[in-house]
Amino acid sequence: MAKYIRLEQVESTNTYLLAMAHELPSGTVVYTPCQTAGRGQKGNRWLAQPGMNATFSYLYKPASIVAREQFCISEAAALAVAGVLNELTGEPITVKWPNDIYHGDCKICGMLIESSLDGRQVGHSVIGIGINVNQCEFDPYAPNPTSLALVTGGKHDVDQVMRRVCDRMEQLLARVEREGTAALHHDYLSVLYWHDGQQHTFLQPDGTEFAATIVDVAPDGMLALRHADDGAIHHYAFKQVAFMIHVSQR
Repeated sequence: MAKYIRLEQVESTNTYLLAMAHELPSGTVVYTPCQTAGRGQKGNRWLAQPGMNATFSYLYKPASIVAREQFCISEAAALAVAGVLNELTGEPITVKWPNDIYHGDCKICGMLIESSLDGRQVGHSVIGIGINVNQCEFDPYAPNPTSLALVTGGKHDVDQVMRRVCDRMEQLLARVEREGTAALHHDYLSVLYWHDGQQHTFLQPDGTEFAATIVDVAPDGMLALRHADDGAIHHYAFKQVAFMIHVSQR
């Protein structure tokens, strides 16, 4: 059963929970209506209007997950959010590798998962989640945002959305504990954005575009792409490849 800690305002729920992780039990959730310096992957900022979105972090202390297979934690978090949002919208929700949550070609949720190691095992993970719930206006520089309110045409209870996600994540992480780190992989691939057997356009850091098909995601989180030009499978870490997504202006 999750334990919830509400903060009226905090720079980052992840930063706060990381500092307290050794003192708190697994399943602790820190949440706030006002996050002033939210963080995303690789130093990206997460901007959210106060009180409009679900901004929270979940502490997970696994019994036994080796570091090289820790991507199963990301799979559990992504599937929890995608499953709840699918139920709330009645529409397909996908996971853009590694763990952004998409409705169509628009981002509805972002995550930042930060883990510490205890030898070769994962000691604890802080799963930071930001879900666009009731926000309808976004920074014009944000490339492709959307929200539950925009998708459904109505407002939602932010705390209820968060609690449903945390309950689902608790169930999925318990499944990993029972069945092993590969337990959720098939489900993750089944909702993976662009995992459709088709060729799509990707971008390398130097600006080179190439066509490839998503083949798999490895237990360490590396994305496996089959390049169209030579048929070879290449593996990429996060930020080594980008998705060329073309979104029409709203």
